[in-house]
Amino acid sequence: MSNIDQTAAIPESSSVLALFLPRHLPATLMLAGGVALYAVESYITATIAPSIVRDIGGLALFSWVTSLFVAAAVLGSIFVAMRPRGITLRAVYVIAALVFGVGSLIAAAAPSMPVVLIGRAIQGLSTGALAALGYAFIRFVYPEPLWPKASTLYAAIWGVATVVGPTLGGFFSSGGSWRYAFIVLVPLGLVMAVLAPRLLPEVEDDREQVKTPVVQIGLLLAAVLMVSTAGTIEMTGAKIVLIAASVAAVSAMLAVERRSRNRLLPSGAASLSTPISRVYLTMFAVTVVLVSDVFIPYFLQVLHGVTPIISGYLVALVALGWTFAAFLGGSLTGSRAHAAIVIGTLIEAAATASLAFFLASDNPSAHMLVIVPAAIGMFMMGFGIGLGWGHLVAMVLTLVADSEQDKASSAIPTMSSLGGAFGAAFSGVIANGAGLVDPGGISGALAAARWLYLLMALPGVLAVGISLTLGRRASSRTR
Repeated sequence: MSNIDQTAAIPESSSVLALFLPRHLPATLMLAGGVALYAVESYITATIAPSIVRDIGGLALFSWVTSLFVAAAVLGSIFVAMRPRGITLRAVYVIAALVFGVGSLIAAAAPSMPVVLIGRAIQGLSTGALAALGYAFIRFVYPEPLWPKASTLYAAIWGVATVVGPTLGGFFSSGGSWRYAFIVLVPLGLVMAVLAPRLLPEVEDDREQVKTPVVQIGLLLAAVLMVSTAGTIEMTGAKIVLIAASVAAVSAMLAVERRSRNRLLPSGAASLSTPISRVYLTMFAVTVVLVSDVFIPYFLQVLHGVTPIISGYLVALVALGWTFAAFLGGSLTGSRAHAAIVIGTLIEAAATASLAFFLASDNPSAHMLVIVPAAIGMFMMGFGIGLGWGHLVAMVLTLVADSEQDKASSAIPTMSSLGGAFGAAFSGVIANGAGLVDPGGISGALAAARWLYLLMALPGVLAVGISLTLGRRASSRTR
């Protein structure tokens, strides 16, 4: 099914609601469902993780609950592009949905933390594949004007998941009830596996026939594991060593990628002279910035006297901003779409820097005149990335040849995961180095908040500079 055949001109394409028209609805439900499994499961597990440790122990392995999941998700997204010949995208979807159920049941029945980690790794593999399939199927099920809008829908799902996930997790966080949190999404996975052959199209495998780039995959997974671990440990020295090793692994992967005939990424993605590489780098940089929101609830509670539950809902403003901006700017095309990317990166960087002043404030009485500007800054952080993200996704899909579309699609969640892992690690190094733990208390939190958001705005400035180079030359498709 070609993009041209679907519809020459659809007046309703200016709205995200076009994704829910009868001819698009089946695929929309399936692809959005895959993203929803990934998003909601991520937040559910983050909420119940302390309960797991209290019930079955394994505190020493606590950080791996997230680290292993992220690394496995990257591997799952890579599998979509590197799957064996004869396995279609639709078959991968069915397999991933079933494997998600297996991983969830293993985690639910786990007698010890190592078994939980096995279940989490299997969950990560499956949800990483489902997230990548959301992008891989876009060109087959929607006409090109709807590509950014599909990404907008995915952003909205993540926004909803920031509320639904913790709410469901909190529901099952007492005693041994955490096991049910792993089971609650299994029926959805089974339904998706059953419906996929009926609702998703069978599409031609138009990939180039190449060998699996084992070296690049190994280096990338090592980098993700090291930097994810760095983001969850407290020792600043160990964090720095792990981050440095991760950077070295990524650099080595890119060096191998440039010389190898068996590539993990689409052609040119390892060289800054090409537009596709700069699109990926922009995605990476804005994600690095966004993940600094992980410390916002702590600063709200310590510096502003906000209750834990309210701080959780306030930080959800970041996701709400992303979702709102994605809907607002999803219909822009051409030079306006490029402008949305540039303006979005600028807004994200400026909003992040503003938190160095609005959030880093001693406000124990929770005065609204202080909290409201900080809340606006949080919203605008998400707004900035949401304004341009869908257009970056569409740019990726239009810059590469058909034979490399699966590689290009699977690299989108990979860049997002990598940016998130590095962002969390950088944030931890900056906050701890600025005094979050030593001297700690109010003075430590003030210094940590100030330095964290000033320094984490810098990758956003980098994103602004890179996005300026994308322009018209990056809007024509190479064949």
